[in-house]
Amino acid sequence: MSRRSLKSILTTEPEGQEITVLGWVRSFRSNRFIALNDGSTMSNLQLVVDFEKFPEAQIKRVTVGSCIKATGNLSASLGAGQKVELTVSQFEILGDADPGVYPLQPKKHSLEFLREIAHLRFRTNTFSAIFRIRHAASFAIHKFFNDQGFFYLHSPIITSSDAEGAGEMFQVTTLPLDKLPRNDDGKIDFKKDFFNRPTNLTVSGQLEAELAAMALSKVYTFGPTFRAENSNTPRHLAEFWMIEPEVAFNDINDNMNLAEDMLKYVIQYVIDNCGEDIAFLNERDQEEQKQKPQQERNEFTLIEKLNFCLNNNFERITYTEAIEILKNSTPNKKGKFQYPIEKWGTDLQSEHERFLVEKHFKKPVILYNYPKEIKAFYMRQNEDNTTVAAMDILFPGIGEIVGGSQREERLENLERRMNEMHIPTQEMYWYLDTRRFGTCPHAGFGLGFERLILFITGMTNIRDVIPFPRYPGNAEF
Repeated sequence: MSRRSLKSILTTEPEGQEITVLGWVRSFRSNRFIALNDGSTMSNLQLVVDFEKFPEAQIKRVTVGSCIKATGNLSASLGAGQKVELTVSQFEILGDADPGVYPLQPKKHSLEFLREIAHLRFRTNTFSAIFRIRHAASFAIHKFFNDQGFFYLHSPIITSSDAEGAGEMFQVTTLPLDKLPRNDDGKIDFKKDFFNRPTNLTVSGQLEAELAAMALSKVYTFGPTFRAENSNTPRHLAEFWMIEPEVAFNDINDNMNLAEDMLKYVIQYVIDNCGEDIAFLNERDQEEQKQKPQQERNEFTLIEKLNFCLNNNFERITYTEAIEILKNSTPNKKGKFQYPIEKWGTDLQSEHERFLVEKHFKKPVILYNYPKEIKAFYMRQNEDNTTVAAMDILFPGIGEIVGGSQREERLENLERRMNEMHIPTQEMYWYLDTRRFGTCPHAGFGLGFERLILFITGMTNIRDVIPFPRYPGNAEF
């Protein structure tokens, strides 16, 4: 008899039909009622077992976490909160879970504890909801770009370039670390390495996406990226996923439109397809907020926050306008900001970004035209020679969620900027070739996928929205 997912069974009209279900036991009450879950939905299916019809030894093996296969008749449930239940005629234990050892007994567990057993935390309501939402958001991103005529590009994970110029990269080598070959000058001889040169794990697929956009017009990458930044914070990971579209013939305004449309599309898709999971996480978030002092509580519930982004046009202001607003703001004048705004050119912090979104405009904000000194070499220089056509999208509760720019398509300007920032132009010949041969205006942005999932789920630590987080001192599983 073929298996059906519990999600489909729970919406089936009960007519006494015989079905087979498989899943994991969430609870077992009165030696009679099994709550079964298979991960397809937040809801459990109640199995009704007549314990007198089964051997006592078999009934004792039905414990929290055990895996069972059951066959029976589907009927309308007499209990509250469930439409159907399964009256079991036969069942077998596929996998035992010793209650004396199994760590996920039915009680509240801290997120810190669950991070220590990340291989099992999928089985909790919170994390099953998070990872169903992560799947839906991932699918929505691919669907959005596909429907817009984009081509999905697989950019390399091993690369010899540093797209951000930050230098915080994981090196890739097959050289023996206990006896590195060296040249006469004492430097490591990378000619003896696998790729005959220094290589690292990618920090971004942007530069490669630009190459493809110069022929395919509209491309996007969606893959893992890596930063060897020793940051032990709730907002940083060493391995995370990035979405990076690049579009030929787009300017900064087109770029802002695309990013806003994409974010709204993904959020709406998750709301439409993961309503039960969002409702659970919304309730969880409200319970969490009650434990905090009044002044630290979120202004919005999770559902209100998501609708806040859907129902408002994103406010678009220049960096210069933002600095004036922040300089003259009450928190700045009263010394409430941890990082006071004193002059133009300051790199904005999360507290400034959240003030603009949550207090001043009360809607998502897109900042654009940043000082060139605080932005990357590839961003298009504006006519004022002090700013670049860069843009960041700011969301409530999280600050920056998207960063992008119109790219510098003029060869001379790009070479001059690379020299100013000590980016080796000879090694980057392949990038400069796109400006030598058939250059055109183009633009793109980067969206950290985990940052988006953090926002959609209402979680507060980025380690809780990726299956197996990588951060300083941790590379389990």
